[in-house]
Amino acid sequence: FIKFSKIMKITANNPNRKSWLDVNKNSDFPIQNIPFGVFLTRDDITTIGTRIGDYAIDLAALHQLGYFEGIPLTDDIFMQDTLNDFITDGRMTWRLVRNRIADIFDETNPKLRDQEKHRDTVIFEMDQIEMLLPVQIGDYTDFYSSKDHAMNVGSMFRDPENALFPNWLHLPVGYHGRASSIVVSGTKVRRPVGQTMPPGAESPAFGPSKLLDFEVEMAFITTDANKLGKSIPLTDARDYIFGMVLMNDWSARDLQKWEYVPLGPFLGKSFATTVSPWIVTLDALEPFKAKGPDQEPAPLPYLKEEGETSYDIQIETFIKPKKEEETLVSVTNFKNLYWSISQQLAHQTVNGCNVRTGDLYGSGTISGKDKKSFGSMLELTWAGKNPVKMNDGTERKFIQNGDTVIMRGFCQNNEIRLGFGECRGKVKKAHAPEKNS
Repeated sequence: FIKFSKIMKITANNPNRKSWLDVNKNSDFPIQNIPFGVFLTRDDITTIGTRIGDYAIDLAALHQLGYFEGIPLTDDIFMQDTLNDFITDGRMTWRLVRNRIADIFDETNPKLRDQEKHRDTVIFEMDQIEMLLPVQIGDYTDFYSSKDHAMNVGSMFRDPENALFPNWLHLPVGYHGRASSIVVSGTKVRRPVGQTMPPGAESPAFGPSKLLDFEVEMAFITTDANKLGKSIPLTDARDYIFGMVLMNDWSARDLQKWEYVPLGPFLGKSFATTVSPWIVTLDALEPFKAKGPDQEPAPLPYLKEEGETSYDIQIETFIKPKKEEETLVSVTNFKNLYWSISQQLAHQTVNGCNVRTGDLYGSGTISGKDKKSFGSMLELTWAGKNPVKMNDGTERKFIQNGDTVIMRGFCQNNEIRLGFGECRGKVKKAHAPEKNS
């Protein structure tokens, strides 16, 4: 199946293709995208779907009506509350389904276009549905793969001459996060409480985090790949990656600073991680492959990768104070990451760690070299020393209650533009300590 998928043409990516559905030229979801997600319909039915323009498409209904005839799919493959079973079918199935959807909604194809009853069953406007978390996530790894981010944080808290730890340039540093607290875009985020060590204090204090931050990340999602004890070679890694989402890895910097030595992030991260609802496949991202940073020293052979190993994905982050307009605070790019997704997955499994369908792998904070491209408030304000001014005249050192953080990511070349939609979360005040059990 993997070998066949490598030679099977991706017809869905044809830049000249147009849909009979109305699609704004600046939409994240042209017919060349065809992402996958899970949504709740107006009849309270959970289904797997895709999106073109401002329309959600019920793939379960489309399948029941016979539009996927000839593709080996089980009858209930899209009648699920997660994408896990579909992802498990592998890359050949993903590609066949995307190609077929592109054909069905091509402006030259009248089969569904001219069937009003079918259209009414299959197509929903976006305000008629509710997006859900697209996968059941069994395991979650978060990497630390932006050299500029690591240099900034290392310079801030240690000696700038020794900002990177000795291992950083030799392997993708990562840790295992908390999968249970990953939420879909639009879910409100409760400010966490925990222990902090106030400056000059001799003992820790307990209470709400005062230094709540966002982290601009992307994440990839895998399918079943290897048995326990076997690794995934770098050259095969992308065959087991279904697609990517935007991710905000919320961080309580004061909790994190006190707790992270010697084992790393814990309560400062595990209270919430927000992901965008539509998974954009690697097939859709193929036209936007890009070269990542030069790697010096050269990685060990199992991590050595050449050519266009990254993707040109621009990510914009906004802060929206309560009842006020959005303020753009960061513009960065996925291609700033030092370690690629193939290297991350190859390193994750080199010790024999087994990968399962629905596993999520965060990129780590994505920062560039200039200040406007920094991927966190920690960097943008340099630990609060240089507040960021909002459009309403207020200032932010970190994220306040009532603030909404919005991330939007997209790719664009001379032919098409496609994107990921939004990754959005509004901060609620912390629970009073006496209400914590």
